[in-house]
Amino acid sequence: MQATAAGPETRFRRWEPSPSRAGAQLSRPTGHNCAAAKEVFLRDRRLGPSDRRRAWAGWSPSVAASARVKGSEEPGPAYQSPRREFLEFGSELGVPGPRPPSWVTMSVSAQRLVEELQIFDVDCEAALTDKLVELCILYGQNEEGMVAELIAFCTSKQKVGLTSETLNSFEHECLSKKLSRAPQDGGHAGARDIVSIQELIEVEEEEESLLNSYTTPSKGSQKRAITTPETPLTKRTMSTRSPHQLLSPSSFSPSATPSQKYSSRNNRGEVVISFGSAQGVSWSGRGRASNISLKVLGCPESLTGSYKSMFQKLPDIRDVLTCKIEELGSELKEHYKIEAFTPVLVPAQEPVILLGQIGCDTNGKLNSKSVILEGDREHSSGAQIPVDLSELKEYSLFPGQVVIMEGINTTGRKLVATKLYEGLPLPFYQPTEEDGDFEQNMVLVACGPYTTSDSITYDPLLDLIAIINRDQPDVCILFGPFLDAKHEQVENCLLTSPFEDIFKQCLRTIIEGTRSSGSHLVFVPSVRDVHCEPVYPQPPFSYSDLAREDRKRVHFVSEPCNLSINGVIFGLTSTDLLFHMGAEEISSASGTSDRLSRILKHILTQRSYYPLYPPQEDMAIDYENFYIYAQLPITPDIFIIPSELKYFVKDVLGCVCVNPGRLTKGQVGGTFGRLFLRRQQAVGGEGRQSPCTAAQVVRI
Repeated sequence: MQATAAGPETRFRRWEPSPSRAGAQLSRPTGHNCAAAKEVFLRDRRLGPSDRRRAWAGWSPSVAASARVKGSEEPGPAYQSPRREFLEFGSELGVPGPRPPSWVTMSVSAQRLVEELQIFDVDCEAALTDKLVELCILYGQNEEGMVAELIAFCTSKQKVGLTSETLNSFEHECLSKKLSRAPQDGGHAGARDIVSIQELIEVEEEEESLLNSYTTPSKGSQKRAITTPETPLTKRTMSTRSPHQLLSPSSFSPSATPSQKYSSRNNRGEVVISFGSAQGVSWSGRGRASNISLKVLGCPESLTGSYKSMFQKLPDIRDVLTCKIEELGSELKEHYKIEAFTPVLVPAQEPVILLGQIGCDTNGKLNSKSVILEGDREHSSGAQIPVDLSELKEYSLFPGQVVIMEGINTTGRKLVATKLYEGLPLPFYQPTEEDGDFEQNMVLVACGPYTTSDSITYDPLLDLIAIINRDQPDVCILFGPFLDAKHEQVENCLLTSPFEDIFKQCLRTIIEGTRSSGSHLVFVPSVRDVHCEPVYPQPPFSYSDLAREDRKRVHFVSEPCNLSINGVIFGLTSTDLLFHMGAEEISSASGTSDRLSRILKHILTQRSYYPLYPPQEDMAIDYENFYIYAQLPITPDIFIIPSELKYFVKDVLGCVCVNPGRLTKGQVGGTFGRLFLRRQQAVGGEGRQSPCTAAQVVRI
């Protein structure tokens, strides 16, 4: 390029393509390159900023992008944009304009553009083709994408034919707006998405540090701690912040207002139920000073990671159910000394003993007239027979229950049941020398949701953290959901942050907020946690941001889980099995009978965390993993089974079963549980003594 004495607009000649050699290649004139133009700009100091912008405006892009190959039906070599270098130089002048997504030179074929347009019966003149080539280069589009957007634009605007005015409108209304919405690289810290108070503080620290590097420190007190190589700012300083500072609901919800009903409650700390010798007990643990041994028991192994689901075949499910029938049938046969089982369809005039699984003959709810017995594979080949319960004085049945029935089957078409054999629980765990003796330990258990239904402020969770810091329990078992899929703001998509980010913020609040207490934390997932796959059994939470100082006291377990705390076995499940089985169970009893005790007894004698089949509609069970990870290896000493039903603490078959309730019930506060553990020696042949000496359910 050549500089002249004329004004800024005439200092540079326009780019003009040279005649193509052999009719197939375009070249630029020697010496007329962008480097020379840039050199002239920088050398000529007579040009002020306004002159430079006017000179830049005089640059004509319409001719520079001409890349059409004339006299040949084959597409010519790719045309390299001569303006790309100059566009980069323009950014140094502060000139706004379109920028390709990458500074790598793009190649555009004019012939390909013509072919794409012909697909839609659109004819294009040479000048318009050149303009399209230029637009492809400037906006980083390939031929197919550019033509597709152009046809869509013409169709929406009802434009017939392709003109220069159409292309100008297309660039102004479509391409330019699309480019302005594209994210720009290299933004400063203030452009980041800030989803928590901690991130806001970090951004402020970065900006203030940058500002302080250009200013002279003022005398007097400093607002922030001065960091030097000798006294660096460590992450431990974060633990001194209160949970209210760690959790910022306003960052992920536009309507994060506290619940009025929850705030105005007047029954805080009320003990609603007690079990054992709870009178006079000081409900506090030793926190960091306690010696706790936590182990996850498997059968034969525990679930530690995710697995592939949603691809199970009906024969595989049938195999799992058949194995369950045969295993329990073998145990009952040996216990009751039964010689042999009779096939369900074989008629007999004398009483017979049948093995099978309870089912329903319709798609509706089970009742006394719709009970069927599905025989096992070995003796009955899976055949089914209706059951008449009129001769049974007492019974309690549910779909999926493995039973042994005695009755009369005179025709081979209906069994008149006369006796129902009771199931057997598994033995308890026998402590070893490794478990040793331990002083009494306090265990706190709580189950989500941790927010009220009309708010997302997590006030109940913050109150629970305050209780943990006050009482310093040795172990805290926290069940999901931590971000409930049934919450109104989740269902209506009102949250502004990803579910995973909100969950991590909640988890970080619990871990850092209870660090001073030293309590061990056990997190049990739930199928209602919206950020997790709702498959049962459920793998443990994945949390990679755990600090090194918290790794020994924070534990993530699966759902369900068998947990040993100093040799005391806990059965843990966050699934509302009591509610599911209570809706399906039928019973008949001559005297008073406790429905919840019956259901708990079924769970222990069926030796499964979810014996109901078919399951509830909202339960997605992977039966191959269910058979491995959701069975009871032994009868737990303490069974924690949260439910929507009323809280309770019961001793069922020697197992202390606790429903601590949920931390919130709709718009009001709920309950949590606390237990005291102490291993007791059997006295005077009394047999086994439960290690749970006392338990309470308390309002939050």
